[in-house]
Amino acid sequence: MSNAPRTLITGGAGFLGSHLCERFLAQGHEVICMDNLITGSPDNIAPLMGRSGFHFIKHDVTNFIYVEGSLDYVLHFASPASPIDYLKLPIQTLKVGALGTHKALGLAKDKGARFLLASTSEVYGDPLVHPQPEDYWGNVNPVGMRGVYDEAKRFAEAITMAYHRYHDVDTCIVRIFNTYGERMRVDDGRALPTFMCQALRGEPLSVFGDGSQTRSFQYVSDLVEGIYRLLMSDLVEPVNIGNPDEITIKEFAEEVIRLTGSRSEIVYKPLPKDDPQVRQPDITKARAKLDWEPRVEREEGLRKTLAYFEERLRS
Repeated sequence: MSNAPRTLITGGAGFLGSHLCERFLAQGHEVICMDNLITGSPDNIAPLMGRSGFHFIKHDVTNFIYVEGSLDYVLHFASPASPIDYLKLPIQTLKVGALGTHKALGLAKDKGARFLLASTSEVYGDPLVHPQPEDYWGNVNPVGMRGVYDEAKRFAEAITMAYHRYHDVDTCIVRIFNTYGERMRVDDGRALPTFMCQALRGEPLSVFGDGSQTRSFQYVSDLVEGIYRLLMSDLVEPVNIGNPDEITIKEFAEEVIRLTGSRSEIVYKPLPKDDPQVRQPDITKARAKLDWEPRVEREEGLRKTLAYFEERLRS
């Protein structure tokens, strides 16, 4: 029998999940990737299939989860994550945040595994505090269109803490801020893939509202490092992992046009309801407790991501 740690990653065929599968394999873990592929893609994990220590199980985690043998870690990343997905799949989004988290926590409890919940900066809603520290409770519209995602994640955090306090499950929570990189979907609907693909096709870039709303983008390798450090720590309370380098959406669109060398223009469209006006992580806690901060400059990360999208649009 191998002494390698065994790690289950739900949503493992998604953008973030597949990068985590890679990282944990590289760290010598045996990795079980679980995904029902409603937003994940077999292409994301194709290079890992057949590798020693990697297993794929096609399964909807809102149903009972069975995994044979021991588990050391459970990372719960299963969820639609872009507005285009969770507005199209509102009930699945709520179910995976509620039932899926419940099932994954039950498995972690049964196996005595450390559990990591992938939460999101969206738990802060359209924030009235800027930048957003972990002790800010947020400003979320529970009955708005975006509420299906925001409240699913807020519930997921609540049940994770309940399992920690009531069942003594070893848990941690990462609040992920806007992340980009290779393996994002072309039709993801989020600003970065949309802008890049529009610029590469020579189409106008669609900016919602007047473009003054801000986001803080981090490259995927920085996030993966932060998640790994959090999982290996003894922290329980939520931790922001994001890049505090804040930029307006209009400036971001202009940056993408410059990087791609495109002649695209910017067109303005109505702002969706409850779209957050600002987004910037306070990462004081991650710096102090995990000795983590982002390393990849935005331009460097964008160039790598651009090369990926150029290849995707050619194929």
